[in-house]
Amino acid sequence: MELLSVITIAVGLAMDTFAVSIVTGAAYKQLHIRHTLRMAGFFGGFQAFMPVVGYLVGLTVRQYISNYDHWIAFGILAAVGLKMIYESFKIKEKRKTPNPANLAVVLALAVATSIDALAVGITISLITHAIALAVIIIGAVTFGLSFAGVYIGKKFGHFFEGGIEIIGGLVLIGLGLKIVIQHVA
Repeated sequence: MELLSVITIAVGLAMDTFAVSIVTGAAYKQLHIRHTLRMAGFFGGFQAFMPVVGYLVGLTVRQYISNYDHWIAFGILAAVGLKMIYESFKIKEKRKTPNPANLAVVLALAVATSIDALAVGITISLITHAIALAVIIIGAVTFGLSFAGVYIGKKFGHFFEGGIEIIGGLVLIGLGLKIVIQHVA
């Protein structure tokens, strides 16, 4: 798997945590650095862990689906991307932001935002054996964007968070299309 594809997947996956971080920064302007680091650490950790689980699941079924694995990879990435786009419109409906200083809230947000990474881990198992580099990059990108998102939220508020999820969804769909085109061509 080429490095650019891994980085693209990482950025696409991190868009939901980035959006949550922006909302958090906008709602809780007095967050301490320890809260921001903890939130970014949980987000990055779960985004790195979930693809490993998905990867292991994917390895168990890869031999049965090898003839059409590129279509499955596309389907998973497209579904995750479409879900992100759909959810970008629901962000505006949410009025109450959970308190990120509460550890249970941060844990719940980390799990909720990393479910997509589980599905992407299955996709990674279909296209490469290099999971270690992928999860390191996914975790680091998510950590960095989540950390930055809090401070962007403090500065700019809810100005563009929904658009970020749309971009992330489109990136994942585009990557799925690239996988199919490379396999078919």
